[in-house]
Amino acid sequence: MKEYKYKINGNTYNVTIGDIENDIAQVEVNGIPYKVELEASKKPVTIVKTPRPAAAPRTETGEKVISKPAATGGAGSQIKAPLPGTVLSIPVKVGDEVKAADTVLVLEAMKMENAIHAGRDGKVTSISVNPGDAVLEGATLLTIG
Repeated sequence: MKEYKYKINGNTYNVTIGDIENDIAQVEVNGIPYKVELEASKKPVTIVKTPRPAAAPRTETGEKVISKPAATGGAGSQIKAPLPGTVLSIPVKVGDEVKAADTVLVLEAMKMENAIHAGRDGKVTSISVNPGDAVLEGATLLTIG
């Protein structure tokens, strides 16, 4: 029970609020009991469902799949990840001829899709990642010879 003291127009009122059931409150004012009907507010309830982020991919042993920057070496031009992210798609395959402006990989980083371009004309000689792989900044994505 909650007790309150109110002063209205110089008169003091001792108000005690008891149980509230089905919008009916048991109220006592200066020792006199009252049943007070509360006005039920009918507000529409809006349920917002936010999409949950996908879990990071894992290997069969449960370890996270993360491609680390590889040591430089080998022939050809290596296309490296400009920022950490997840590989969404690889629209080329080994042996494809590409132009400098062609998109060779789509990387998701900070909830944005980033198109990674070849940067030079040539042939795709190797692909170091798979769709779904998490990569760090500087990781080798593919090589163009």
